[in-house]
Amino acid sequence: MSSLILAAPFDGWLSPLDDVPDPVFAQTLLGDGMAIDPLDGTLHAPADGTVVSVHAARHAITLRLAGGVEVLMHIGLETVRLNGEGFVAHVQAGDTVAAGDRLISVDLGTVAPRVKGMITPIVITETAGHAVIERAVPGCIARGAPLLVLGSAQAESAAPAAAFAATAQATLRLPLAHGLHARPAARLAELAKSYDADVRIVPAATPQATPCRLRSPSSVMALGLRHGDELTLLASGPAAAAVIEALADLIATGMGELRPLDQQAAPTSAPAHKPAESTDTSPIAPGERLMAVTAAAGYAIGQAAWLERPEPPRTAHASGDAGAEIAHFTQALAAFRTALEQRAQEQAGSEQAAILTAHRQLLDDEDILESVGDAMARGDSASLAWQRTMQARAATLRAAPDPHIAQRADDFIDLEWQLQWHLAGQEPPAVSLPEAAIVIARDLVPSQVAALSPAQVAGLVTAQGGPTSHVAIIAASKGIPALVAAGQRVLSIAPGTPLLLDATGATLTVDPDAATWATAQAEAARRQARKAAAQAASGLEGRTSDGLRIEVCANLGKRSEAAPAVASGAEGCGLLRTEFLFLDRASAPDEDEQTADYTAIAQALDGRPLIIRLLDIGGDKPAPYLPMAAEENPALGLRGIRVGLAQREMLVPQLRAVLRAGAGAAAGAVKVMAPMIARVEELRAVRAALDAEAAKLGVAAVPLGVMVETPAAAVMADALAAECDFLSIGTNDLTQYALAMDRGNPAVAGSIDGLDPAVLRLIGLCCEGAQSHGKWVGVCGGLASDPLAVPILIGLGVTELSAAPAMVPEIKALVRALSAQDCRGLASAVLQASSAAQVRVLATQMIEGVTQ
Repeated sequence: MSSLILAAPFDGWLSPLDDVPDPVFAQTLLGDGMAIDPLDGTLHAPADGTVVSVHAARHAITLRLAGGVEVLMHIGLETVRLNGEGFVAHVQAGDTVAAGDRLISVDLGTVAPRVKGMITPIVITETAGHAVIERAVPGCIARGAPLLVLGSAQAESAAPAAAFAATAQATLRLPLAHGLHARPAARLAELAKSYDADVRIVPAATPQATPCRLRSPSSVMALGLRHGDELTLLASGPAAAAVIEALADLIATGMGELRPLDQQAAPTSAPAHKPAESTDTSPIAPGERLMAVTAAAGYAIGQAAWLERPEPPRTAHASGDAGAEIAHFTQALAAFRTALEQRAQEQAGSEQAAILTAHRQLLDDEDILESVGDAMARGDSASLAWQRTMQARAATLRAAPDPHIAQRADDFIDLEWQLQWHLAGQEPPAVSLPEAAIVIARDLVPSQVAALSPAQVAGLVTAQGGPTSHVAIIAASKGIPALVAAGQRVLSIAPGTPLLLDATGATLTVDPDAATWATAQAEAARRQARKAAAQAASGLEGRTSDGLRIEVCANLGKRSEAAPAVASGAEGCGLLRTEFLFLDRASAPDEDEQTADYTAIAQALDGRPLIIRLLDIGGDKPAPYLPMAAEENPALGLRGIRVGLAQREMLVPQLRAVLRAGAGAAAGAVKVMAPMIARVEELRAVRAALDAEAAKLGVAAVPLGVMVETPAAAVMADALAAECDFLSIGTNDLTQYALAMDRGNPAVAGSIDGLDPAVLRLIGLCCEGAQSHGKWVGVCGGLASDPLAVPILIGLGVTELSAAPAMVPEIKALVRALSAQDCRGLASAVLQASSAAQVRVLATQMIEGVTQ
């Protein structure tokens, strides 16, 4: 292996990396190298090579040099937040450059005064078997002068990469709304490990790049692949073709994050309100309102409480016995894996469980484990090897241009922190917070938020972080109002300071005056009292003040949600979304598996009604085992009941499973509902199939309902009601079809409102048609969870509301406060309105009149 010489890319002052005031570079977490404080504003190529990537903020560039060596040049510190202002890139990914070529120009006069420093680390991030054998003496250095000389480290270290030769491959576009972040990357790794094949992935935009192993979620995440990006899957080994097909199918499902590829992602990095600049350190005046970014909506008052992340004891010096260090690490890792698995089981079915599962998969990341193992073999302690590896992965993700990927850096910091406690054989100290604490922190990791109790913590505010981070997801799942990206000034808030957190409005009021505090206390007390009263009375039946029976049920998406819904007062399940059994898997569930799940849910409801919606698949919910041709407009194509009628092998087992569950439940408790009905003949076809399977099983047919989601079904409700047992309105789809606005299209989604008079008139037509045949009408769409919509729906003739489980107590309490007569008067008035805004004013006036 010949030596490789890197030249200085700037005129400037040369210093070792440990002089860089950033631990990621100073501790060589990204690799060895040097740093230059530049005297001129143009960065030049240090050697011949290929551009691997130019960061979106144009402050950093990675080159691949001879022999596979990769070098990162990061211009300045904290320059990423300038979003490219003052930087001009002269090259792009894939370009070939010669030593001395211009790469990036910097306006030093614009950039330098606004950042922490202009010192530029030049780091060898991929050695490819090389090591630094000579380096220039610190001091003044001229551009083009020898900076680093790389020579052979271990001749065999580069050999494995050359051995990979793909025998199967596929290129596809990424349909995941948030790109390849932790959870989908972990799922792909898990699937790849189940095949006898070596699978690699490479962005199609840079086909010359070295493919990374799919079994390494951290490496996959570092690619920064976003929605709509093309990628190439490569595989070798006996099962190469099979694994490529399985992976392509799994990616096509969207793994719960599907966005059609003809839609652009809504920008996740632009908050509703611009957060405070991190450089602003001016004192906070009493009563000042700070703007931030909403991570979890809600309203809270309380006192500021700092939450620090206690540092575990880390062992920097190895025992001198690499074998002992490896054994120690292996034992701690096994204990940590078990702990994560147990916590995931305890949270089964929740967002937290999905995050814990993704974290568990990262502990099997082959690239991470190899990096840690290599470091221990070189003499690092287990603690130091783990710290360096995980902090390097976190730093790589933070540099990603996609904010959703960048926010996942916290997951690696969290895992590093947690495993260090296992390595030390200790538990982190228990968190002690005052009552009604509004937690203030620079940033938090997911495990910290997961350990917080909503009974003690009123809210969360972080200086950093993002609205799509796992911290935000967990806070929302716990019902804890949270603000992120509030800026550095929040860190000056003293513990005990009174705070008013309006996460829905994205504001934090610091030390409000007496009048504001009194008003906030009254509002918080009113909300809490209303919530507590609703929960206390949740066991009462839904009935208006003048005696009209209104059933208030819950929409369910999985078995684990049934019991909590009943505890919240749900009088049954008005919509069971059976897609939870069918999506994100390689094959459809059989009849027995479906029967077991439906029966378990019916048992959890203990005789209460259970309406099972037939599989609503297609459009935005494809299944890999059910191939369907690409459609120009999937929302108007093969979806809902159309799929079932076209694919009888899917429809019949599900009908039989529903019938078997119904036979084992209370008479009439289990019902079935057909989605996306538009014509009477579709209903007749489902009825015929249901009756035929009931006869074969020798059981009574369960009641059959129609889900009204198309304007056609609404205006034909009388004809449908003549041949079905009930109708349930899916207001989400009905609204988008009535208004011709795709609710997944960010260009129009903000204008969609289910309280538009056009939608309400369709609901009114549906109720009239059903009543002409004595059939009841329910609402299982989003309007059933909207308090403003409830009196209108009752007034139009709806007698069953199926809401989100968390909203059931509040909706039931509202129903009991309303009179049916007043609701009919409101309904008559809103049907004459010309806009949803007018409808909301009228509904608000009525609600305020009965809830004061």
